[in-house]
Amino acid sequence: MFVDEVELRVEAGNGGDGCTAFRREKYISMGGPYGGNGGHGSDIIFKVDEGLHTLLDLRYQKIIKGKKGENGRGKNQHGKGADALIVRVPLGTVVTDLDTGFVIADLSHKNQEEIIAKGGRGGRGNTAFKTQTNTAPDYSENGEEGEKKNLKVEVKMLADVGLVGLPSVGKSTIISCISASHPKIAAYHFTTLSPNLGVTKSSDGRSFVVADLPGLIEGAHEGGGLGDKFLRHIERTKVIAHVVDMSGSEGRDPYEDYLLINKELEEYNDKLIKKPMIVIANKMDIDSAKDNLEKFKKKVDCEIFEVSAATNQGLQDVVNRLADILDAIPDNPLYDESQIESHVLYKFKKEEPFTITKEDDIWVIRGEEVEKIFKMTKFSSDEAAYRFAKKLKRMGIDDKLRELGAQSGDQVQILDFFFEYKD
Repeated sequence: MFVDEVELRVEAGNGGDGCTAFRREKYISMGGPYGGNGGHGSDIIFKVDEGLHTLLDLRYQKIIKGKKGENGRGKNQHGKGADALIVRVPLGTVVTDLDTGFVIADLSHKNQEEIIAKGGRGGRGNTAFKTQTNTAPDYSENGEEGEKKNLKVEVKMLADVGLVGLPSVGKSTIISCISASHPKIAAYHFTTLSPNLGVTKSSDGRSFVVADLPGLIEGAHEGGGLGDKFLRHIERTKVIAHVVDMSGSEGRDPYEDYLLINKELEEYNDKLIKKPMIVIANKMDIDSAKDNLEKFKKKVDCEIFEVSAATNQGLQDVVNRLADILDAIPDNPLYDESQIESHVLYKFKKEEPFTITKEDDIWVIRGEEVEKIFKMTKFSSDEAAYRFAKKLKRMGIDDKLRELGAQSGDQVQILDFFFEYKD
């Protein structure tokens, strides 16, 4: 089964907790803190596997979870970091964050791998907090939470040339003639249910990849027929080869067919119609094709090749010309580095570290940094709670609460926990 789009959730591993321990040995006075740090949580990495051509393995995997790092232990033993979780995907996979709409990764190179979600760092043990003024800290940290993301994962095939056209115009027959691909061929619409790839060669040995895409119909960009599922595969192609049934054997006007397909390409992505395009006038072995071609040429300003896929005539000329066109086109990625960099800069731009709102007489504090500090604090000791309070004060939360009119004894909420405000 060909699956080229899935939605799933990834949760990288949490960091291991730090350890609170002390050195207590008979002949070592003032042993001091002895707790190790927690290990790093597992990253989730997507890696290209050229043996895969579909996302079928991910279709029913709604959530991918990384492992937690090991907790720190006494005797300054640090916890082991969790191994990265490798998810293998086909070449040409694009990963998009559903919550932000940003492209996280475009896996378009052999053996390429990208960190999709980063594991949390390990919490520090109490040894890490030892200072000259606090020689025996009685607290440690919980591990940091790993990143959690909702993703759309889709395959956009890496083909140099895309064959497009209405159903039953002969695309599958053409690719079977010019390559070793053997798609199903039959005399009914939508015989091709998934894209077929084939490698073809020009007369002088230049090779390139051709994709036979399922037939488009009117309204394909809105979900009509199969087109909305496979139009994405045209985005990576450098050249579009528009196959037209010049015989009009199904009672259609070849020129109207040509306009219809171009409209669907433009409606889906206006960049598609700007790609180099040739017209393959197929079924020229049928009597009516010659007259239709003469009318077609008067209306279309595009390079046209007369072929008969059924008799394998004229196809080598098409392949040779496509090789020439491809030689003149630079190899540009679908998403360039500047685009991805701007997304990263936007995503991590400086924002307010917290917000405070009053809801039902309770002061609610929200903010990624505040919540992170809270989750990593172990409230098992008074010293840890005092340190947490100092961090909030340094962030300006105490001053902000006072400015908003908070009074001693008021309830303050962070996540699901409640505290009492003291001025």
